[in-house]
Amino acid sequence: MIYTTDVPRLGEGETSAVTLGKFDGLHRGHQKLMNCIREKKEDNCKAVIFTFDVSPVVRLLHTPAKGLLTNEEREELACERGMDILVECPFTDTLMHMEAEEFVKEFLVNRMHVRYLAVGPDFRFGHDRAGSPELLRKMGETYGFTVDVVEKLKDGSREISSTYVREELEKGNMEKVNELLGYVYFTRGEIVHGRQLGRTIGVPTANLIPPVCKKLPPNGVYITRSRISDKIYQGITNVGYKPTVAEHFLGVETYLFDCDEDLYGQDAEVRFYRYLRPERKFASLQELKGQLDVDVQKGRDFFKAFDK
Repeated sequence: MIYTTDVPRLGEGETSAVTLGKFDGLHRGHQKLMNCIREKKEDNCKAVIFTFDVSPVVRLLHTPAKGLLTNEEREELACERGMDILVECPFTDTLMHMEAEEFVKEFLVNRMHVRYLAVGPDFRFGHDRAGSPELLRKMGETYGFTVDVVEKLKDGSREISSTYVREELEKGNMEKVNELLGYVYFTRGEIVHGRQLGRTIGVPTANLIPPVCKKLPPNGVYITRSRISDKIYQGITNVGYKPTVAEHFLGVETYLFDCDEDLYGQDAEVRFYRYLRPERKFASLQELKGQLDVDVQKGRDFFKAFDK
């Protein structure tokens, strides 16, 4: 798959099927749009996600919200779902003031030779958000592309959206988060050396520092699976600052069941299945060990039932 921050110019004879939006999380609602454009690959159209990246100037003026996915993670998930091109167009001052008709003609028609568009009913674009699905359909008649306005996917009576996912993530409701996403929420990082106090109580852990731009669930203990060097380990994970041992950086610390390997320096992916309890300070390491024994048993019981 091609990942680019510049709108590509397709070659002569090449055409595209495009979906446009923010695509934070690539949740099931986004996947519905992606399915529409993937079907057009049968007509020799390249499947393209066109999204926007906030410019450095805007980042300085406004602290951006942490994302459900990093750019790298979004690229990987898009590739797994059959996308050919992911465009993360910088949201510059020029683009911010570009008229909707100019955006369509220059980027979608002239550069990407668009033949099909899939957008949500509330999609807006261009200067003053004047662009709409109705405008796209009108321009499609002129420039020879078709537009599908795809109804939002719902969870009960509520539309599935990145806002909905974020709300549930902030509650630590990982079962609902994973249901809305259509995959298990995760974070990644390199396993680094901690203070190794876990080994002194018989619970060695793998510590990683997540990307600063990645949104994490609330501080606390979770049932997780970790992927390290193509191996999958069940475990329990603490997200937070480890108050019992006075750590002062936000970390992700995982006890991997039945693993005694040296994993330092390796990349790890931690997937969150269920919230167990809040992070808390214990009076002693032995009291912490007693609680961890309880947490571990809950984790083992969870996977025994989950994997049936």
